[in-house]
Amino acid sequence: MRKLDRRAFLLTSLGGLLTGFAKRRATIQTINGAIAANQLGKALVHEHFLVDFIGADKINEDRWNPAEVAAIILPYLQEVKQAGVKSIFDCTPTFLGRDVRLLQLLAQKSGLQIITNTGYYGVRDNKYLPPWAFSETAAQLAQRWITEFKNGIENTSIRPGFIKIGVDGQMPLSQIHQKLVRAAALTHLATGLTIFSHTGPGPAAFEQINILQQLGVKPDAFVWVHAQSEQDKSLHLKAAKQGAWVSLDGIGWGDFENYADSLLRLKTAGLLHRVLISHDAGWYKPQESQADFQGYTNIFKELFPRLKQKGFTDKDFEQLLVKNPATAMRIQLRKL
Repeated sequence: MRKLDRRAFLLTSLGGLLTGFAKRRATIQTINGAIAANQLGKALVHEHFLVDFIGADKINEDRWNPAEVAAIILPYLQEVKQAGVKSIFDCTPTFLGRDVRLLQLLAQKSGLQIITNTGYYGVRDNKYLPPWAFSETAAQLAQRWITEFKNGIENTSIRPGFIKIGVDGQMPLSQIHQKLVRAAALTHLATGLTIFSHTGPGPAAFEQINILQQLGVKPDAFVWVHAQSEQDKSLHLKAAKQGAWVSLDGIGWGDFENYADSLLRLKTAGLLHRVLISHDAGWYKPQESQADFQGYTNIFKELFPRLKQKGFTDKDFEQLLVKNPATAMRIQLRKL
């Protein structure tokens, strides 16, 4: 077990006091301020509005016009709002197109509650990591993310509502990806924010859970993002039994029967209360054609009818889209 330095220890101790208060209030942090967890409503926990794959060394907000982006995205938001969705978590990390002013515009025009994130994304050979991610310690990276939570993002009052990191699924995790996980753990201990980790394969998910536990963080602070990529579906059950959140979140792109089968397996095992679902859809791509923009309604149009045929009820759907997101995403210190 790695020793926390004095600064990290003080941060986590202070975080315990702060998030103890937040737990009593059971809040979720939207871009327009904190709300009670029971006000989240029907929520999609993993979507995207804009993603720019140009890389951390070239990305610049001058590459897109927020008003033009909003004009393309708003019809899709109006459609999903008609399906009863009240809240959307934008999982686009910084240096990959996170634009909090765009999110504020979308929230204002759509009436939806939008939640953004802090953290760094190490996938694709670290293309989206800033230079200091390689030189700074986990505690230093965590301090950057904690500062965004305390003071706001990019000189705004907008605060993140969760932590988003990304690791390659190769085993063992690289040193820098282990550092991202440790930084996420320290940030959680200081803020109570839930950790979303783009992961995929199961072994990488369990290595991250182990790192978190070594630093005193319970598995239920961790969301195994893109768990649908794991072929051994028994690992879904194993992670859920440990308390982690199993996120089946590529429903925007098809393969509906496999999602339905995975959900039925989890329900049969009595683990539906540890599952999150979403589309991973959207994606305005700057300076590219937007013809393949994918909306946010496949869960309602494609997945739920298949689940009904398998015996799922309205109570199950409420569990998946209302109760689970509110439980997973509330600001709460989950400490061993």
